Amino acid sequence: MFIFNSVLQGVFNGVSIGSVLLMAALGLAIVFGLMGVINLAHGELMMLGAYSTFVVQNVFKPLGEGWSSVYIFVALPVAFIVSALVGLAIERGVIRFLYGRPLETLLATWGVSLILRQFVRSVNWSLAVGLTVFCGLFFGAWVVLSRQGFWPRIKQWAIGVFLVLSGAITIALFLLLNRYDNLSKPWFSARNVDVTAPAWLRGGLPLGNFQLPYARIFIIVLTIVCVVGVFLFLNRSRWGLRIRAVTQNRSMSACLGIPTNQVDALTFAIGSGLAGIAGVAITLLGSVGPNTGQNYIVDTFMVVVVGGVGNLFGSIIAALVIGVVTYIVGSGTIPLLLGSLQSPVLQPLIDITSFFESTSMAKVLVFALIIAFLQFRPSGIFAPKGRTAEL
Repeated sequence: MFIFNSVLQGVFNGVSIGSVLLMAALGLAIVFGLMGVINLAHGELMMLGAYSTFVVQNVFKPLGEGWSSVYIFVALPVAFIVSALVGLAIERGVIRFLYGRPLETLLATWGVSLILRQFVRSVNWSLAVGLTVFCGLFFGAWVVLSRQGFWPRIKQWAIGVFLVLSGAITIALFLLLNRYDNLSKPWFSARNVDVTAPAWLRGGLPLGNFQLPYARIFIIVLTIVCVVGVFLFLNRSRWGLRIRAVTQNRSMSACLGIPTNQVDALTFAIGSGLAGIAGVAITLLGSVGPNTGQNYIVDTFMVVVVGGVGNLFGSIIAALVIGVVTYIVGSGTIPLLLGSLQSPVLQPLIDITSFFESTSMAKVLVFALIIAFLQFRPSGIFAPKGRTAEL
């Protein structure tokens, strides 16, 4: 009975981890399937969602226990909006200039991920005010002058002038504000921060000799809601129809009047927002730091590749399998199960699985299994069909 309970609990914990990977992979699969963009900053978007949850918790904490117990329902839309806006800024400011150039996109998003990590470590009031002033001056001048008839003639040199003047004013303001200790103190720094789960998510549901943690149950339910929401959006809405059309044939969709640029921006924003919701989920599993996203980005890409590019059902299967196998192998459940059979024939297998009895080594084994799987199914569980497979 003890062995059975251990296996059951390991499967449940693995499903909860796979649920987080699935939430992050949903957005990544849509973006990768539509635009062919490998976004290495996707993990940092998860990190921003996690820090948004931390901020919302601190806002609700002084209001009393009653408000603190519901902060997570406010954190979910806040994390989605913050990550979606940052993702939209990345797409409009960086990625849209690099479509069809995968290597440059890979390097650019990797640079964005480094910038976002350093931003979280260094951000303070003086930096936040400086960035706000810069955006207000630069884009404000752009919007005002772009409405004038002479804008096309001066656009090239005007942008350079705006950039220099806005940057000079911002730097001067930043240096001035940074002299004050209260304004120069980092909000988060490089240390990890802890997000306390609401009271109703603490503890667990008794089941035999162990408990199913309420926090992990909440993560699984949240994932189901996200999957259903994405499915309904893609199959029951006008913009979902446009996204599916552009994914299958971008040129034909553009000829039919579908605004492909707007579809790209919306898709990237939604995918980034889903990463933010995944960030809310990971706050329930442990502390949060600037490098949090790097712990999930490789696994998320493995989910997308194994499931099949842009395939929702394949991503679900891949995420759950990867999550369960990683946890069961890393927690030492397999040697415990095999040892209970008391068969000397199984001893070599017990020794091999015991070697991978850690989180890092379990990921190595899973990665090796995925490489072997892709030798037989290079397009994943569900390969693209129709025109998409020909591209």
